[in-house]
Amino acid sequence: MITFLLSVVALIAGYLFYGRFVEHIFAPDDRPTPAITCADGIDYVAMPYWKVFMIQFLNIAGTGPIFGAIMGAKFGPSAYLWIVFGCIFAGATHDYLTGMLSMRNGGSDLPALVRKYLGTAAARVLLVFSVFLLIMVGTVFVYSPAEILGHISGNMIMWAGVIFVYYIIATMLPIDKIIGKVYPVFSFSLLFMAVALTAVLLIKMPALPELWDGLGNLGKQTDPSTFTEDIFPCLFITIACGAISGFHATQSPLMARCMKSERKGRPIFYGAMITEGMVALVWATVSMWFFYDAPQPGYEQIASATATGYHTSAPMVVSLVCNDWLGLVGGILAMLGVVAAPITSGDTAFRSARLIIAQAIKLSQRKKMNRIYICVPLFVASLAMLLWQIENPDGFNTIWKYFGWANQTLAVFTLWTSTVYLARENKPYIITLIPAVFMTVVCATFLMVSKTAFGLSSTIGYSVGALAGIVSLICFFRKKSN
Repeated sequence: MITFLLSVVALIAGYLFYGRFVEHIFAPDDRPTPAITCADGIDYVAMPYWKVFMIQFLNIAGTGPIFGAIMGAKFGPSAYLWIVFGCIFAGATHDYLTGMLSMRNGGSDLPALVRKYLGTAAARVLLVFSVFLLIMVGTVFVYSPAEILGHISGNMIMWAGVIFVYYIIATMLPIDKIIGKVYPVFSFSLLFMAVALTAVLLIKMPALPELWDGLGNLGKQTDPSTFTEDIFPCLFITIACGAISGFHATQSPLMARCMKSERKGRPIFYGAMITEGMVALVWATVSMWFFYDAPQPGYEQIASATATGYHTSAPMVVSLVCNDWLGLVGGILAMLGVVAAPITSGDTAFRSARLIIAQAIKLSQRKKMNRIYICVPLFVASLAMLLWQIENPDGFNTIWKYFGWANQTLAVFTLWTSTVYLARENKPYIITLIPAVFMTVVCATFLMVSKTAFGLSSTIGYSVGALAGIVSLICFFRKKSN
C-alpha cells in the first residue's frame, strides 16, 4: 500500500509541476479556437469546460485503465512504475500536445497533423492504420459488453445488435446531443467507483508487493504454467490507457473542436490523462491483492468464472471486486464501468473514424447523407470483424492483442509528430524524443517476440527493437537538419 500511496502523490506532483512545464513549452494563448471559428453545430460545438473534461476523460478511458491495469498487475510492482512515469512523461504529454496541435491547426485530426510534420507518405500509412485501429476499438467494445450483458439476460447477438444501433445513432448525431449529455454521467460513475475502491483499500490496508520487494515478474513466479510473458516489452503493451495510448490521439481532436480557450488545455488534456492514471493505479492495486494475497478469492474464482464462458478475466475481476466490496451500489457501478464505458469509447471511435475519413476526402459533414456515405462501410467492416469474433472462441483475445500493439504503434506516430513540431519551433523537443524512441523500441520488440506476430527469440527481438530505436533517431536528426 505504501507504493500505491507514493504513486498517487507522484501523479499529483506530475500534473502540478511537469504538466505546467509542458504547458510553458507549448505556450497557449488567447487566439480564437476552432470551436468558435469553425462552428458547425455538428462536430465543432463550444461546450462548458467541465463537460469537455468529463467527455475527454471517458473518451480516453473507457475500460482501458481498468482492464489493462488488471492484466498488467500480474507483472507485479513494476506496473506502478510504468503507470506513474509513463503517464507523466509520455501519456499526458502525448495527449496534451495532440489536443493543442489540433486546436492550432483548425481542429485537424491525427493523420492531417502527421502529414504536416512527418510528410505525406507517413500520413497515408497512418490514415489506413488509424481507421483500422478505430474499427477494431469499436468492434472490441461491442463484443465485451455484449458478452457480459448476454450472461445477465438475453443473448450476446441481441445485445450486440442493440449496441450497434446505438453506435449508428451516436456517430451520426451532433456531438452535444447524446455524447454531451450522457458522457458526463458515465464519467462520474467511473470516478466514483475509483474513489470508493480507494476508500476500501485505505480501510483494509492490505499487505501488497512493494517496489522494494523487487521488480521481478510476479506473474511467472505465481502462475508459471500459464503466464509466460516478459515484463519487457509486454508490460508496456498491456498497460496502455493508464500510461500512454495512441487511441487518445484520435480522441483529443474531438474535444479540441469543442474548447473555447487554449488555456484550458492542461486541465482538460493533461489532467484527464493523469486522472486516468489514478484509475489505473487503483485497479492495479486491487488486482495485486486478488492475485497475490492467498486468503483472498483471487485466481480460484477468476478461473471458475473463465471456465463458464468469459474469454478474459478482467471483467470478472471488476464484478467480483465491486460486488464483494461495494454491495448493490458496487454492482450498479460495475455495470456502468464494464458495460457503458466500453460502449462510449466505441461510439467515439467510430465518430473519430468518420471525421478522419471525411477530412482525408474533403467531404463536408454538415449534410446527413455525407455522414451516411462514410458510416455505412465502417459499420459493415466492424460487423464482419464482430461475426469473426463470435465464431472463434478466442477471437476477443486475438483481436485485443493486435489492438494493444496497434494502439501503442499509433502512439509512436503521435510522439514523433510532436517531436518534429517542437524541433521546428525551436522548443525543447527532448520531452517527446525520449518517449518516442522508447515506444519505438517497445513496439518493434513486441512485434518480433510476440507469439501472435513473428514469435522470434528474445535475443533477436531485443536486437531488432534496439536497431529500430537507432534508425528512428537517425531519421529524426536527418529530417531536423534539412
